[in-house]
Amino acid sequence: MIRAAVADSLAAQLAPDDCFIVALSGGRDSVVLLDALVATQDPRMRGAAHVHHGISPNADAWAAFCEQICRGRDVPLRVHRVAVPRAPQSSLESEARHVRYAALVEAARACDATVVALAHHRDDQAETLLLQLLRGAGPRGLAAMPKIRGDARGVRWWRPLLDVSRADIDAYATEHGLAWVDDESNASVHHARNAIRHTVMPALAAVSGNPAATLARAAAHQAESARLADDLAAIDSREAFDGSTLSQVALYRMAGHRARNLLRWFLHARGLPAPSSARLAAMLDQLRASRGDAMTRFAHAGMEVGVYRGRIYVHACPPAPYDVPWDGACDVDLPHGVLRIAHAEGQGIDALRIRHAAFHVRSRGGGERFQVAANRPRRALKSILQDAGIPPWQREALPLVVCGDEVVAVPGIGVDASWQAPEGARGIVLTWMPRAR
Repeated sequence: MIRAAVADSLAAQLAPDDCFIVALSGGRDSVVLLDALVATQDPRMRGAAHVHHGISPNADAWAAFCEQICRGRDVPLRVHRVAVPRAPQSSLESEARHVRYAALVEAARACDATVVALAHHRDDQAETLLLQLLRGAGPRGLAAMPKIRGDARGVRWWRPLLDVSRADIDAYATEHGLAWVDDESNASVHHARNAIRHTVMPALAAVSGNPAATLARAAAHQAESARLADDLAAIDSREAFDGSTLSQVALYRMAGHRARNLLRWFLHARGLPAPSSARLAAMLDQLRASRGDAMTRFAHAGMEVGVYRGRIYVHACPPAPYDVPWDGACDVDLPHGVLRIAHAEGQGIDALRIRHAAFHVRSRGGGERFQVAANRPRRALKSILQDAGIPPWQREALPLVVCGDEVVAVPGIGVDASWQAPEGARGIVLTWMPRAR
């Protein structure tokens, strides 16, 4: 049954040019998935990846076990050793999951794979639905885990066992004489998922003979509802969404429930997770009420959402202040991009003057003044950037080339009149290349 389910999923979910790796923890579920995928002899399988968190005292033994079973099946294995940060107000389980998925993305890229196979099954799906219920999630959250989905990192996560029960996985492991390791943390009811597994699910089984199947079916219904909500948002977006930004006026004119649905869809389209209901409502209120282009900005999932000239943007957060010495001879690598140099006659910064002065590339501090041409007055740089139609967050991110307290050049704006290369003289031309996030 399991091998048939995996073969069917291979045919239904993966394209002919997809290549995949298997996420192998060494636990029963991932060992069964590895064994079933090896049995298909599918040439698109590039190997397996094990993430060594170092949290358990048995972590080294688990990695060694994974190497052993992969060697016995002639499957290449990549072991990724990671450090799990202990972030404040965040659970160790959540941080470990974040680090694990990042390591699996790295492993897939190293193998030129586009897909990572995960061993989640129907009982996991039921537990995820209950966890999302306890968090007060909407249809998208209650849809739990899809059989396959992509993310902004270019990797798709594939779950070929999602319709298979834990009992069937147990039976397969016994039938084929498979060995596996047990993570001792799975027995701890201090983790919410384990508490649901060991206490809630048995209680539900006493009421309903097969709660996992029923809950998984409910998750499928919620997934359909989420798709319908997305379809409605796509209709509402036709006049509001230009492919990257959203109309502020459109949100203002919509009924509240449709505006919230469109905003949630917009954030998802920009690669961001949905905020909580309270957070989403607060975002919508601020975005509707905004009249300026600089004050309505709030952080979400490592990015910022802001308004500029009636459009709602998702953009990178501004970098921390920086100040880097520069000799004019090479590119400047900054926290949020690269300032590239090129040489041209009669353009850019006067190369001769650069030899005799100390230059820095730094972030804006406020109060800078700049003269774009000899026949133009010296003005506040902030006003020049505003007149150029540059959004506030891009203004903050622009690197300045300075000599002492004097602004020499601003990429995209030009070189100060007093520093411009004369006609026929060698000049240094600057190009700002912000790093994509």
